[in-house]
Amino acid sequence: MRFRPYKPVATEFSSDRQLKSAIRSILGYKPGNIFLYHLAFLHKSATQETLNGLKVNNERLEFLGDAILDAVIADYLFKTFPTRDEGFLTEMRSKLVSRSTLNKLSQKMGIDQLILLEGSAPGASRSYRGDAFEALIGAIYLDKGYDFTRKIILDRIIHSYFNMDELVNREVNFKSKIIEWAQHNKNQVRFQVLEEVGSGYKKQYVVELFIDGSSLSRGQDHSIKSAEQNAAEKAWQKINGETIDLGL
Repeated sequence: MRFRPYKPVATEFSSDRQLKSAIRSILGYKPGNIFLYHLAFLHKSATQETLNGLKVNNERLEFLGDAILDAVIADYLFKTFPTRDEGFLTEMRSKLVSRSTLNKLSQKMGIDQLILLEGSAPGASRSYRGDAFEALIGAIYLDKGYDFTRKIILDRIIHSYFNMDELVNREVNFKSKIIEWAQHNKNQVRFQVLEEVGSGYKKQYVVELFIDGSSLSRGQDHSIKSAEQNAAEKAWQKINGETIDLGL
């Protein structure tokens, strides 16, 4: 089913021709159903209404894209590392599809420049860039199918923006770094699960990191362990001004 917006979706690349040109520049192909791509970049803050009263934004495409991305990455890692165990594969997948990684990819590829936010969008979380990245994957899938989407993810993203050998050996255990730092400085560290957001496949955990009882950062991801790592990474950057390069 194709929905037509009640009013034109006004983005920086508001015309179909401009958006098609931007997608071709970023991903190397010409889109078919351009409405899907307009929708992929429509943040919740800029929700629009169709002629039949249905309110639309990129959240449904984000849900779909998240599932497609996970499936492609899991398949790729399973075949690329045939002798490695489940723990290794899970850690590698987390490195590739964590919210912080997708946010950086969105900026590196120029995807973030296409996102439509309503005004300054004070309610927009810092993850909106990564959310739009996943929504774009969902749009590609609906427009071109799974095999085409898989090829785009592998050829235009994984092989173009990641060095897998470096990624395998890269130390990204920020939780251990924070704990070691706190022990050295005689600080107390505590991670606390604040809430669970979403449900089913989309369920995520929100974890807050406290140093000596004071909140320093929050993290969110699909597992408590990954959410703790996310919070620890943000805290490490605040403490040291250091960003670990994952090859992006």
